[in-house]
Amino acid sequence: MKKRIAILGSTGSIGTQALEVVSKHPDLFEVEVLSAQNNCDLLIEQAKAFKPNAVVIGNEQCYPKVSEALKACPIKVFAGVEAISQIVEMDTIDLVLSALVGYAGLKPTLNAIRNGKSMALANKETLVIAGKLVMKEAGLHKSLILPVDSEHSAIFQCLIGEQPSAVEKIYLTASGGPFLGYNQDQLKAATREEALKHPNWKMGNKITIDSASMMNKGLEVIEAHWLFNLKPEQIDVVIHPQSVIHSMVQFHDGSMKAQMGIPDMKMPILFAFAYPHRVPSEFPRLSFADFQQLSFLPPDKTLFPCLSLAYLVLEGGGNMACILNAANEIAVTAFLENRIEFLEIPEVIGHCLHKLPFVQDPSYEDYVNSHLETMIKAEEFISRLH
Repeated sequence: MKKRIAILGSTGSIGTQALEVVSKHPDLFEVEVLSAQNNCDLLIEQAKAFKPNAVVIGNEQCYPKVSEALKACPIKVFAGVEAISQIVEMDTIDLVLSALVGYAGLKPTLNAIRNGKSMALANKETLVIAGKLVMKEAGLHKSLILPVDSEHSAIFQCLIGEQPSAVEKIYLTASGGPFLGYNQDQLKAATREEALKHPNWKMGNKITIDSASMMNKGLEVIEAHWLFNLKPEQIDVVIHPQSVIHSMVQFHDGSMKAQMGIPDMKMPILFAFAYPHRVPSEFPRLSFADFQQLSFLPPDKTLFPCLSLAYLVLEGGGNMACILNAANEIAVTAFLENRIEFLEIPEVIGHCLHKLPFVQDPSYEDYVNSHLETMIKAEEFISRLH
């Protein structure tokens, strides 16, 4: 039987690539649900091409346009952020891909997990914000969480068949982003356009800026902690500019496994969709002739303090990672809008971590409150910067 998939965030970078994967394997996968927040034109186009059971447009003002465009199709149309969370309860869904951006992914992911759905998780912020709660619910409801981030997919693949107790350390690789080799003065003058020119990966604006600041790697460190039940000291980051080795696992006998491939997100998406099987693909193969040298170097946590902040909140626990994530979302938006400088992104985050109240064992409501309070505090701080 075909695996029926709900794609939350179908018009974004991961969502569109996921639909490419489905289109290449129509015998294995079919689209059951598509959702988007604002891009109603692309959502309509996708719905007509893949004919899902239902679509959801988060922005309710777009509902009339989507509904009218699809009225001749046997497709249910819903609207509103709450509908995105509710749609994952459908009995006809086998797997949910969460490709939503930032905090928006938390509630739909939790609802899918509580309804026993398998999760292909591309929204790392869900585990950053509320990893303890998410993993607890996944265990209670026997929900399988399959990482889609290339780094975590690599670790997941390296751990298949291994004993968790044999893991000594993991290494998350980082390209170094567009600012690899920059000095302090160059970073201070870095522009929005420069930050959005990632050397290896094609991604959305928010994650591309996170890559430039190395916050993306910091978020991945926190995500790896929850996914693989590792201590902070068991998670290391190494700069690997070629992005050929996607991540590595070191075992307590001294051996190491690495997962390799060309930089293409469609491969980890296909792996998550097809798990526990591997299926043939037509994706380009890695040629060692094209990569005769692979290089590695340690990250500069002084120039890129966002990585250090991520380790700090991981050690601190409680709601600190939730505060970090919310502050980063506001700071990145402000940078993209040219309201702050690049080096002020970690400044905003550090201020919020210092000023917001700490909650040791947060509930879902505590996460919601921390997120909202941090957004307000971050905006207030940004307004005083310039």
